[in-house]
Amino acid sequence: MITLAIDTSDARGSVAVLRDGALVARQAHEDGSDYSAWLLVAVENVLAEAKTGISEVGLLGVSTGPGSFTGLRVGLTTVKAWAEVYGKSVVGISRLEALARILEVKVRWVASSYNAQRGQVFAALYKVEANTLTRMGEELVVSPEEFVEFVEARAGKDQVDWISLDPKLIEDLGTFQQRVSAGDKLHLGPAELAPVIARLADERAQAGQFSDPLALDANYVRRSDAELFWKGSPTSVR
Repeated sequence: MITLAIDTSDARGSVAVLRDGALVARQAHEDGSDYSAWLLVAVENVLAEAKTGISEVGLLGVSTGPGSFTGLRVGLTTVKAWAEVYGKSVVGISRLEALARILEVKVRWVASSYNAQRGQVFAALYKVEANTLTRMGEELVVSPEEFVEFVEARAGKDQVDWISLDPKLIEDLGTFQQRVSAGDKLHLGPAELAPVIARLADERAQAGQFSDPLALDANYVRRSDAELFWKGSPTSVR
């Protein structure tokens, strides 16, 4: 089976193609261009490198965020259109989960995060049970300090593996350094997450866990600036 995965959650987006579980093509968003201009060209490039076409793709994997309102909309709208036109199966994947799944975890907890701008991070905490990850609560948009406190309140003295696309936002915090002294580890995640999203989409598809393309929506966690200004609300976390 050929799987095409798309991640347009923030400026560090990417696309990737798997064939029977093996990565055969990938491309990162590195030029700073709008996703509306970049995405279709990038997909064309990776499909050409994989010597295949969109009609031969059997599964579409797509990041559902959290992330940029505009970027996520471009990715999801494109995938929904392909699902309708070509009759493709779709699996939506949380980007925070994809990041957490990179680690070969040997502890009970995994904390994943990346920059949400405005002094905040997108973040989630997962409990490791029988080689599966169970998210503790909702995906968050909070300050780095609040995320460390959130993890501390739930994991207590248990060791936690942390993975982040932006570790500098966390590693210098005094509360985090206390956790490092007690055994926690912080890992830098890869900027290109489309290959991981593709593999997770494959896993879900094999288990029959598909997403309804019509119901598939982004998890913005924080509303867009346009929505906030229109409603006149100062609240940034829903």
